[in-house]
Amino acid sequence: MGKSQKKRSMRRHNPMRVPDSHLPKGLESAASSSPKNEAVLPIIQKLENPDASERKWACVAVSNLIQNDPSTRRLLQGKNVVGALITRLSDSEEEVWIEAAGALRNLCIDGGYDICAEMYNKNILAPLKSFVPKISSALSQFLESPKTAPENAQRVVYEFTENVNTILWCLSETSNKALNAINQINLVPFLMSFLAAREKLPIATVTAAAQCLYVLTDDNQPAIDELRSNAAYSTCLLKIVHDEGGVTDKDKEVFWDRMTMLKVLSSGILSNVSPLPPPSAASGADIGKEIVLPLLQPVVASVSLTESSALAESLVVKLALEPPQIEKLSLKSAPKSDHRSDTEVELDRLENKLRTVQLALEILTGVCATLPDPDPISEVQEGEPDAEDEDNDAEIEEDVTDGMALDDIPIANDTTTASHLPALVEPLITLIQPVRLSFPPAAGQSSHPPTTSVLSAIHVSALECLNNIFLSLGASPSSGLAAAPASGKHIWDSVWAALGGVGTEITRGQERKQEMWEIGVGVLWGVGNIWKGSLVPNEDQVQLLIQLCNSSTDPAIRVKCIGTLECLAQHPQSIDANRVIATHLLSILPTSTAPSTYGTEPLIQTLSALIDIYSDENLPYDVNFRQGNFVQRLVDSVDGVRKAVRAIDRRKERDLKRRGEEMRDNLIAFIKYRRALRF
Repeated sequence: MGKSQKKRSMRRHNPMRVPDSHLPKGLESAASSSPKNEAVLPIIQKLENPDASERKWACVAVSNLIQNDPSTRRLLQGKNVVGALITRLSDSEEEVWIEAAGALRNLCIDGGYDICAEMYNKNILAPLKSFVPKISSALSQFLESPKTAPENAQRVVYEFTENVNTILWCLSETSNKALNAINQINLVPFLMSFLAAREKLPIATVTAAAQCLYVLTDDNQPAIDELRSNAAYSTCLLKIVHDEGGVTDKDKEVFWDRMTMLKVLSSGILSNVSPLPPPSAASGADIGKEIVLPLLQPVVASVSLTESSALAESLVVKLALEPPQIEKLSLKSAPKSDHRSDTEVELDRLENKLRTVQLALEILTGVCATLPDPDPISEVQEGEPDAEDEDNDAEIEEDVTDGMALDDIPIANDTTTASHLPALVEPLITLIQPVRLSFPPAAGQSSHPPTTSVLSAIHVSALECLNNIFLSLGASPSSGLAAAPASGKHIWDSVWAALGGVGTEITRGQERKQEMWEIGVGVLWGVGNIWKGSLVPNEDQVQLLIQLCNSSTDPAIRVKCIGTLECLAQHPQSIDANRVIATHLLSILPTSTAPSTYGTEPLIQTLSALIDIYSDENLPYDVNFRQGNFVQRLVDSVDGVRKAVRAIDRRKERDLKRRGEEMRDNLIAFIKYRRALRF
């Protein structure tokens, strides 16, 4: 049903950094909106040039052309830049394949799923696999005998390694097929070697390895088993999490920004693989309570999105006064692909700080998901009929059945973790509020797409975390929470303020706005469940929820809207609002002549809502049930409900079938109960 917790991120931890969804589909629109259209073809041609210096120049030029420019990226993609760069990974000249890896890495993190899938389909793993032993050999040599290679040569290898690990990380999130192929490379020992040698390596190289390891251990059993099998690995990760050592880096502030990211990633890896078996130092520990929450709570509270947005805007204005990188391109003086002006470095640093917050939120979202998955029920053999009450029409009589079971399904939960969740709420409430750069303009591009990408990702991740928190708290009812209606109203109003900042006008390229509404309604439902009966319904909010319920085609969104409306309808003194909500809920039910058009899951949730709202005939708003003759409307729906439940395939949707049968029986019992009251 819609009341579900998000435990993982569907294999995409790094949202598309420079989205192109605001552009119409096809190459023509990209060509018309790209200021570098004429530079694309010469660069593609130079990638095949016999002169190695020109091939290297072309690889570097790709990185510079695509920077914050989705139109040019799409044009290059249409000219098979991915295939050409993958070919260059096997180039005879070392400098060429090093720069090709850098360009592919930038395409991965900027372009997202489509480009990563194209890379996998064009067999990028073949050259990448060959690099792993070479990198391991070079790393061992550098660590054992640092003076055998010049510092510049070591730096090149470390930067190349960072690019390779970043590509592997992005590919791991692309599809299960790509993940399974990467599992065959057995990367865990390779990646852990960087974390183990972290004090002798550049922090950026170590962090890229940790990021790849974090993704690989996310719901991926082969990597989880590999990491659990070696106690030294968990010991290493614990040392990173607790590292408060001295800093030798020349820029202490930048180092600690990156060190914070490494510590967050390490806590995420530990969370992914927990519980750890003996003889690990963390075996038996509550990773979430003892490691993740204490480390990440200060991280999510450490940033002001308003100040971050303002800083990004000022830096963008400053950057616009600097000469564009493309004008610096020349065969005689090819810029390095990692070249950044001071302003660009500052923008990158700001983005990395925000990415650390987003990552912390993602990990916390999993830790806050204390509800277990639904218990499986016994399989029904193919061809075995469901136990339906085909001939039970006569059950709707005047007699009353005792012990009517309503929709309260007890759920086991981690009460220890749940007790630590309320402290997270206030910083999360702050992080869901939109700021100036949170979303791109209508059908346009943000003034700095990477900042907008990460800001909107933070909003969404914070909402997901709040969703899990309130579902977990709702499953372990606390009289202290329910008895503090002022807190409930503050949280409720804050979520609505965030959604008000998002607005209802959503155009192409603003998909994150829609995502915020969809998750935000789930948060409202969770809040409403805890403070049910004390939240005073607001007419505009009720109408917005009804409109979203009617306009959405996603059953899960409709379920969330219905659940939230149910909570609002139970404010005892709000008789008019109760009538408006009940009228909407009754319109979802089937009639004696037509099925429900809302889908089976929303129908089941509606039945649950109506029974819950009107289970106490002594409440002031119950007058609506009696005066509106709601009981007859429920009677008219019984046959349609039976048919809808009968149509659920138990083999494919066991939990839904179970809930459907329960609500069908509850409906019949409820009708008997209300008829027996005789008023």
